[in-house]
Amino acid sequence: MGLRTNPTQRQRRLGIELRRLRTSSGLPVGRAAAFADLGPAHLGHIEAARTAIPEVKLRALTKAYGCRSEPLIDALVAMSHATGKGWWTAYRDIQGPHTLDLAELEATAVACRSFQWLYMPGLLQSPEYIRALFESAEPHTDPELIEKYVQFRLHRQRALTDGSLRFHAVIHEAALRMHFVPADIMRRQVDYLVGMAQLPHVQVQILPFKASINPPTYSTPFVLFEGPVQELNTAYVEQPVASPFVSDPEHLTQFAHSFESLSSSALPPIDAKVEPEFHTRRDSLGLIQHLMYAI
Repeated sequence: MGLRTNPTQRQRRLGIELRRLRTSSGLPVGRAAAFADLGPAHLGHIEAARTAIPEVKLRALTKAYGCRSEPLIDALVAMSHATGKGWWTAYRDIQGPHTLDLAELEATAVACRSFQWLYMPGLLQSPEYIRALFESAEPHTDPELIEKYVQFRLHRQRALTDGSLRFHAVIHEAALRMHFVPADIMRRQVDYLVGMAQLPHVQVQILPFKASINPPTYSTPFVLFEGPVQELNTAYVEQPVASPFVSDPEHLTQFAHSFESLSSSALPPIDAKVEPEFHTRRDSLGLIQHLMYAI
């Protein structure tokens, strides 16, 4: 079997974690490889995600590295066994690798925290809002292809509607005021947002313009995914170049602190227990209801 040329994010992450465990143990590649009856070059390919690793050799490596966390070892084994095939596989002809990796990550994560300041978070977008965004960005694209894009994003939302993913979104007030889509679609999008916030595992906060926070520090939208163990948490950063996935522990800590700051500066979340029409509190839903008059 030849070496992989385009490994997925999950495959890259497995290699990164094995390399991290090895370097933490102080073992050079040659000595570490010997513990699993591997050649140094073979272990290098595994750490670079260019080839797979059998479970028995993975467990031999983690033992050699002194890793005693059974949950982490089991999670790494599960990553090595995963085929990467899911509902998103049917969209390989129209979606790039990063987008497919994002769908797989959403399907396997335990929880995620999202910050957006120009658009509604993808998992909280209504069908017509999604369609309007794509039609505006790609006006000459075949309508059938646009519809496939819409269905792909809606399929991603099943992680929320089936209750498998805990979701906490902080959305800047600017995202409610931007005129990327017609006003009537935006009004219905806001209604859709409020409806999604009624789900018990979905929490939505609005960060108002008047919030006392330093905007340049948080100018990039990001999503923090919680894996089955803390060591496998991942950040997805919306940027036009390079890999959008971040796994470095120090950077993940920075993103986590940023989200805590954003959440503490935002208005209290929409209360799923209170029907919108009977709402009187000064919180995220209160601001949304006020802004509806300006859309």
